[in-house]
Amino acid sequence: MGSESYSKLPFLDFSKPELTKPGTPQWESLKSQVRQALEEYGCFEASFDKISAEIRTAVFESLEELFDLPLQTKLRNASKKPFHGYVGQYPQVPLYESMGIDDADTPEKVENLTKTLWPQGNPRFSKTIQSYSEQLSEFDKMVRKMIVESFGLEKYMDEHIDSTNYLLRVMKYKGPKTPDTKIGLHSHTDKNIVTILYQNQVEGLEVQTKDGGWIKFQPSPNSFIVMIGDSLNAWLNGRLHSAFHRVMMSGNEARYSLGLFSIPKAGYIIKAPEEVVDEEHPLVFKPFDHVEFLKFYYSEAGQRAPSALHAYCGV
Repeated sequence: MGSESYSKLPFLDFSKPELTKPGTPQWESLKSQVRQALEEYGCFEASFDKISAEIRTAVFESLEELFDLPLQTKLRNASKKPFHGYVGQYPQVPLYESMGIDDADTPEKVENLTKTLWPQGNPRFSKTIQSYSEQLSEFDKMVRKMIVESFGLEKYMDEHIDSTNYLLRVMKYKGPKTPDTKIGLHSHTDKNIVTILYQNQVEGLEVQTKDGGWIKFQPSPNSFIVMIGDSLNAWLNGRLHSAFHRVMMSGNEARYSLGLFSIPKAGYIIKAPEEVVDEEHPLVFKPFDHVEFLKFYYSEAGQRAPSALHAYCGV
């Protein structure tokens, strides 16, 4: 295995309007950088200033309030889908707990969950979470548009966007109260389309490079991590890189993070378009349903497999 390092992930600037206007030379340049970063690293660091400093501060205050709720209250957030409800109390990852908010960009859905956790209501929490998710979902769509265009798949754009919805997964990693490094979350690839991660200023995220080394990410209050998941990797016939990543914790401070996941809708079949399959790039994955793939991933066989995606639907 390669060594750990503080070398940086590619940094891309989405903060200037002239850079993100489709069809301009600046858009074409940024689009090329997005594809290059995702081919090599599977992720990149990005500036995106459409979310105000007030909202960025408020989301972490909301997370502290959420995770300070009694365990029995947090358990009310239940879901039949793996890793969509409350997750915690796992001996293998004792520092980790998280909660999923389905359709977090939709006011009614966030309000329903808020009432489940705070029957008396908590308008600040629901407004903050929904506003953050709605604004960040626009960033997700922009990145995905660049990816789709870069492969000449524009005719699939509407279907690609309409086939997904959003899960906001909020996470807390307790500080282990030791200078020694402890596992916050085991190494894994995301299973969805695109993940956009935002975190407080506590280190912990590490991304594995293709040569097996680990890049320790140094968080900034002004940037996000954009990462592709196995489902997008499969749809593009393995043409991008889905990166393994983990969380390693030390010290006393808690790490809070939010991941906005674009996720294929139940029943939608992920199938590589013919345009990304040729002699140089033969078909890598058979068509599959994301929900069925998740069931396999959380099975004993899926957890054992070096790559659950290849084990489940590899050609």
